[in-house]
Amino acid sequence: MYNRVTYTLLLLFFTVSLTTTVLADSPIGFASVSASGLNGTTGGAGGPTVTVTNSNDFLDYILRDGPYVIRLSGTVNLSGMNKVRSDKTIIGLGSDAVITGGGLNLSEVSNIIIQNITFTNADDDSINLQTYTHHVWIDHCDLSNGYDGLLDIKRGSDYVTVSWNRFSNHRKTCLLGHSDDNASQDVGHLKITFHHNWFDGTSGRHPRVRFSELCHVFNNYYVDNDYGIASTCDAEVLVEGNYFKNVDDPTRVGYGSSWDGDLVARDNVFVSSGSPQTRGSVPEASSYYSYTLDNAVDIPRIVSAGAGVREKPEPNCDLNGDGTVNFLDIAILVEDLLSL
Repeated sequence: MYNRVTYTLLLLFFTVSLTTTVLADSPIGFASVSASGLNGTTGGAGGPTVTVTNSNDFLDYILRDGPYVIRLSGTVNLSGMNKVRSDKTIIGLGSDAVITGGGLNLSEVSNIIIQNITFTNADDDSINLQTYTHHVWIDHCDLSNGYDGLLDIKRGSDYVTVSWNRFSNHRKTCLLGHSDDNASQDVGHLKITFHHNWFDGTSGRHPRVRFSELCHVFNNYYVDNDYGIASTCDAEVLVEGNYFKNVDDPTRVGYGSSWDGDLVARDNVFVSSGSPQTRGSVPEASSYYSYTLDNAVDIPRIVSAGAGVREKPEPNCDLNGDGTVNFLDIAILVEDLLSL
């Protein structure tokens, strides 16, 4: 009886401790929406799971046809922009999974998950989505110090969720929409969700939006930025439940030579920041998907504790071998412990 009680208490303690490190296995936001022939974003689910530790193997697997779960261990050095084919999950196996030197190019593809990876020192973009790419989820990554954009989403891309990432040490952070003269490709597309990201000292483009049918920006943490979000070129942008600290211009309507877009801001917190600009009305995100809004006053605590790469749970709890823990894993562990 002593062993059963002891191990059960240890298990409960360990299970609670995992709540801040376990990665979600499905997105919230536009990447979850059934559209364009897909029922949400599942990445490489159902395909082989492989672990890569060098750039040659990494580039081999991201270019293969069919679904793959590609687990990255350690650092891979790339150059230029490297194409990723459809139906891939690319997930880091811990806090030391790094892509450096180059970036990932998602062009005319769909159903891709990029999770738990540090991107740094890219010689172009860190991650680029273009040419009607759709259903992409970018989650729990650290992105910094690229040459061009850390994350560009453009040229008719659609149904994308960007969640729980940390952006730092960069100027041109997230571009949404290629250029002012690209309306024919972008209008009716660029449905993007940004939630629970930490824009930590980056200058601007969080994001800079053109033509978007709806860009939903909620529960993000902005610190020491020149500007937060810009809505231009008739874009529709909903900004809610975010926390802005030391941000000169939290929201802008129009930017540079780009004409005004619409922007609705509500339930945000502004600390030592400028006044937000708003314009017009925009669609409700709830007409596309369900979501729960955290109180904006809690965002510094929630996002600073949870954004960016996470440690992989201990191997003896990762019983399904995918870098995450689910309730089946815990149930198996309970059964094993109680049999002692």
